[in-house]
Amino acid sequence: MILFALPTLGSSALQSLNGSINAIWVGRFLGEEALAATANGNILMFMLISFVFGFGMASTILIGQAVGRRDPHLAKRTIGTALGSIIPLSVVIAAGGWLLAPTLLDLLGTPESAAGLALTYLRMIFIAMPATLTFTLLMMALRGTGDSMTPLWFMVMSVGIDLVLTPTLILGLGPFPEWGIFGSAFATAIANLLALIGMGTTIYLRGSILALRGPELRFLWPERRILIAMITKGLPIGLQMIVISSAALTMLSLINREGVETTAAYGATQQLWTYVQMPAMALSAAASAMAAQNIGAGQWSRVSRITRWGLVFNLVLTGALITAVTVFDETVLGLFLGRDSEAVPIGSRIQILASWGYLFFGVAQVLFGTMRANGYVIGPLIVMVISMYPVRLGFAFGFYPMLGADALWLSFPAGMVATALLGAGLYLQGGWRKGKLLPAEEAAQGAEGYRVHGGSCSSGSDLAPTTLWKRRGGQEQAA
Repeated sequence: MILFALPTLGSSALQSLNGSINAIWVGRFLGEEALAATANGNILMFMLISFVFGFGMASTILIGQAVGRRDPHLAKRTIGTALGSIIPLSVVIAAGGWLLAPTLLDLLGTPESAAGLALTYLRMIFIAMPATLTFTLLMMALRGTGDSMTPLWFMVMSVGIDLVLTPTLILGLGPFPEWGIFGSAFATAIANLLALIGMGTTIYLRGSILALRGPELRFLWPERRILIAMITKGLPIGLQMIVISSAALTMLSLINREGVETTAAYGATQQLWTYVQMPAMALSAAASAMAAQNIGAGQWSRVSRITRWGLVFNLVLTGALITAVTVFDETVLGLFLGRDSEAVPIGSRIQILASWGYLFFGVAQVLFGTMRANGYVIGPLIVMVISMYPVRLGFAFGFYPMLGADALWLSFPAGMVATALLGAGLYLQGGWRKGKLLPAEEAAQGAEGYRVHGGSCSSGSDLAPTTLWKRRGGQEQAA
């Protein structure tokens, strides 16, 4: 688990580091209004990426189960259906987002002083959406095959390009134009596009199971059975992210009422929280991929061990990060806001009141990761709805008259504790073990049709993820 999760954690760390450095450039050179603008734009981008997250996670699980039972054909059909669905959808999202961006920012209650900058930033983010969503999907699909290193290398590439282009285009260094906040969004778009091209090329050069060639290209036309599985299982997963995002949007509208300084402080604090929650997300992804492969191989005893180790690693890694941000909060916040900014003490208080809740967030994510590996997604969705709305928003609205802005910050750990407790109840109840993501007979029928039409499947050894399989006596066995 740790060998699989560390590259995923590294990818998340690089992505977050890139966002943090960009926020430093924006906050220090363009001002607090620009930083508040990116906070509003980024939360909308997160909400849109949540759509592809659900489809991507469903495809990851399907691919993982296919690898576990040595079915390369199902893996190819899955990635074809995923790409054939997400790419057109992302184009529609990009066009609609460009047109609706002003309305979306109005609904958020974006401060007037930051509205113009937020609109410029958000529209560029929408233009980049097809490349961003496809890049995200391919990274998740590769992890489903057991490969978490390739996504890491191309995240390194993306971040490296972005780190060079962002200050260059913000400040107009050398022969490049001075584009301000537009330059920040444009740099990220170019970095993701180039990394996507590189990753796609590598998939084909390596002969990956995900590479579609010749007659296999017909899989890009979405297959009804797989698409239904991805929608019925992926949509609730994506809706979990939407629930989190919509609750965050409502929270942001309350925070915006506190003024630009509080919004900027919250935006800077979010940068710290991205690091705190990284181990939980990496371990959740590892639990899903590893549990899916072992479920496909019929190795249920390993699924429980995967979950236990995920919880242990969460307590150690997330606990260490919470301690670090608590000790060094003012120093780190000063990087985003400036050491003398009046927003620094506000951000410090937000961090101290809320960050400890991410320990419980990690517990819930590991449990959810294991349960969704077998297609169990409705229960976790209901848990998220309860914890985000009646608990988190109810706490914020209910205690605001007594605690003021502190009620907003304390509502975060309140929701996370509720998520962990309810998630543990679902896991221990055990109903999640009875589901199926895609009936095996349907996959077998599709594979037979594939062979009849002249398709070719890779050998079992071509499928074997190096961290999950080993060779004994000339025969491969699930590790």
